[in-house]
Amino acid sequence: MGTTIDVAGWPRRGEEGPAVVALGGGHGLSATLRALKHISHRLTAVVTVADDGGSSGRLRREFDCLPPGDLRMALASLCDDSEWGLTWRDVLQHRFEGQGELDNHALGNLLILALWQLLGDDVAGLDWVGRLLTIHGRVVPMSSSPLVIEADIVSGGTSRRVSGQVAVASARGRLENVGMVPQDADAHPEALRAIDEADWVVLGPGSWYTSVLPHLILPAMRQALVNTSARKVVVLNLSAQQGETDGMTSADHLRVLRQYAPDLRLDVVLADPSTVEDVDDLEAVASVMGAAVVLRQVRTGEALCHHDPLRLAAAFRDAFEGALGDVTDKA
Repeated sequence: MGTTIDVAGWPRRGEEGPAVVALGGGHGLSATLRALKHISHRLTAVVTVADDGGSSGRLRREFDCLPPGDLRMALASLCDDSEWGLTWRDVLQHRFEGQGELDNHALGNLLILALWQLLGDDVAGLDWVGRLLTIHGRVVPMSSSPLVIEADIVSGGTSRRVSGQVAVASARGRLENVGMVPQDADAHPEALRAIDEADWVVLGPGSWYTSVLPHLILPAMRQALVNTSARKVVVLNLSAQQGETDGMTSADHLRVLRQYAPDLRLDVVLADPSTVEDVDDLEAVASVMGAAVVLRQVRTGEALCHHDPLRLAAAFRDAFEGALGDVTDKA
């Protein structure tokens, strides 16, 4: 395990780096993107569209639109580090506080919704926001239509079906039979194209059942991930998420992915050594999925469990440049 952080000069002058697709939503995807933009400018964030809480949930219900919140966070994470980019990032992330109808709405959610209504095209609207922030990469939704997550919650010998991302994420008990409604929803063509053309695909970290797993539940997305020639990295979480992954080990997180996508092959499983309970168990599950386990210190030095962008970038760079030996030499 190395702790040296060196991402200077990547992407190299005159190069844009490898084509990387990052899948997920919320804070987990944000952490991945803030790391990846240090090593590539050919980035595509594919974002889940099942959020039904907060500002996103309100706009989704009132305007029958995609929930914009996770898309907004991905755009903000890819912003240019110039004064222009950082200022517009802060504007995008500004949340209104007060007693009126704007209370708790993020300005960026409203801006994205306005562009969607003006242009009549979800991806074009996101591209325009990306131009405003001078982002490095592109943000696209997982599907053209908002989705609903459902799951059976098993607790105390009983099972009940719950619906909605907030309800699933906050339920106490073991999650089973996680599904998406509608079951036959189409994946967004731009998301499928990006996966097909990628050099690397990154899955995780994030809310495992409500941000990461949806990409493997949607049939067209799962098939695209199975078929792509891109190498695949799974980044494991730094801590259990209360309610959603209580009691799950690092290896259990991989078992969930294998349960819902048994044909999915991986190349690298990236984890912070401080979070791995049983290295042998994790390596055994990873090996079945075709992957090597790479342990790197990727968390911040703070008590809170946050990924450090530069440390995570260095770990990605090692994988992408072939510093992991046989991992990147696989046919």
